[in-house]
Amino acid sequence: MTAMARVRGELDPRMPGVDGLLLTAVLVLLGFGVVMVASASMHLGERSGDIMRYVDRHLFALLLGVIAAWLAYRTPIAWWHKSSTVLYFFGLGLLALVFVPGLGREANGALRWVAAGPLSLQTSEFMKIFVVLYMAGYLVRRQIEVAHSLWGFVKPIILLIIACSLLMFQPDFGTTAVLLMTAFGMLFLGGAPLWQFAALLSLAIGALMALIWVSPYRLERVTSFLNPWEHAQDSGYQLSQALIAFGRGEWTGVGLGNGIQKQFYLPEAHTDFVMAVIGEEFGLLGTLLIICMFGIIVWRSYAIGARAEERGDRYAAYLAYGLGLWLGMQSFINVGVNVGLLPTKGLTLPFLSYGSNSLIVCCISIGILLRVRYENQSAGSSKEGQWQRA
Repeated sequence: MTAMARVRGELDPRMPGVDGLLLTAVLVLLGFGVVMVASASMHLGERSGDIMRYVDRHLFALLLGVIAAWLAYRTPIAWWHKSSTVLYFFGLGLLALVFVPGLGREANGALRWVAAGPLSLQTSEFMKIFVVLYMAGYLVRRQIEVAHSLWGFVKPIILLIIACSLLMFQPDFGTTAVLLMTAFGMLFLGGAPLWQFAALLSLAIGALMALIWVSPYRLERVTSFLNPWEHAQDSGYQLSQALIAFGRGEWTGVGLGNGIQKQFYLPEAHTDFVMAVIGEEFGLLGTLLIICMFGIIVWRSYAIGARAEERGDRYAAYLAYGLGLWLGMQSFINVGVNVGLLPTKGLTLPFLSYGSNSLIVCCISIGILLRVRYENQSAGSSKEGQWQRA
């Protein structure tokens, strides 16, 4: 290969790490997120005396997220592999910090934040990516054991139970469910026998149901989800207002900024229920566009992982699979909550909802995916160069 050809290869926008469809989907979601946070929060900012308060914070978080994504993209996958176990136990330490007097911050009855100067660190958000990193490393180290031994399947679950226990004490039921489903999905992709997967998944579902049964407020959420209109003025208020928002939107919506539910009726419209605002202002077509963007992200994640598996990098493959599984699972749960398909959970919609920690972690995940693709293409270019020299 000549020097000029190498230069052209380095400057080619289709070359290393740039996945056009993935980036387009992410940019559409991030752009929609800025617009919808502005639309859903300006009336709240006006009450506090700063109409752009939430928009400015969201833009600052987006800036931090872009920087974090760039750093993740510049970090070799080998480093993530080597550090995965350390990062997991570091995440457990962060989860425990919320219970330290003077460090943990409580909001709406939940103790989920750690004071970090002027900022608040929501440790459970970072634990999501740490779990994916750890599970990918475990599957590489213990794949034969996972495929042929029940103990190999159970060992990572024991560590995961520690994380879930800390989350339940906060309490954070939504993140617990996401972590469990992501871990089980990765174990299944890693070759765990179907009967083991089904048996432990049944146990996990049973444990979650028991947690719902023994907790009055969780049980109330489930009963109100089954018939929100019967509890429209108390436990079913959020869901009933979200359904009204979707109903008002019809096919094409009432127009950007013209939604009524976000102003007077729908709580947390700029965070957990931003999808209902999109449904009201952009209608069914806008809602389907957002769902399609998440579908593209999951598809590209699995395509990138499959390419990494083809070239023999199983850690990068499982990492891409896990990130796609997590982002797809969380977006499905959030949309399901908004449309009444699932009980109400305190989970953000990735890339769109207001919340700096969630936005930063989601951006990091995209940086890692792009790094996997970069290494996929670099490996392919190296093989092509060796063939040409031969």
